[in-house]
Amino acid sequence: MLEKKDLVYPDLSYKIIGCAYEVFNGLGGDHKEVVYQRAMAVSLKEKGLGFTEQHYYPVKFKEVVVAKNFFDFFVDDKIVVELKSANRFTKQNYEQVLNYLNISGIKLALLISFGKEEVRCKRVVNFKALENATGHLNPELGYNKE
Repeated sequence: MLEKKDLVYPDLSYKIIGCAYEVFNGLGGDHKEVVYQRAMAVSLKEKGLGFTEQHYYPVKFKEVVVAKNFFDFFVDDKIVVELKSANRFTKQNYEQVLNYLNISGIKLALLISFGKEEVRCKRVVNFKALENATGHLNPELGYNKE
């Protein structure tokens, strides 16, 4: 059974998810993504979390920048947060976040979708980065530090 100690950055991710619920409870649904992004920045700052908005991350080939990525938020130099204004996640949403993790080597992303009637959060784990960092993988979407 998966336990809190097995998750990647559990306390920080819970705080970020709490900010998302606070934003949704305050604004409701059916807003543009930029509205939720601005409100998330207010909530993250109010909670004392360090973050950058529209965090630039270059894609390089042979040390030459060939593309640019921008994470909606990069929190405490640990978690990528990608916001969507939609009722559900698409395959493209998931692939976008997984691509961010793979090219950056970051361990965890939170994909957050603000729908008309609810907010949804999905943890996306970079298993390659976890295996490189720990040598031990937990197949239940977490990792074991032992």
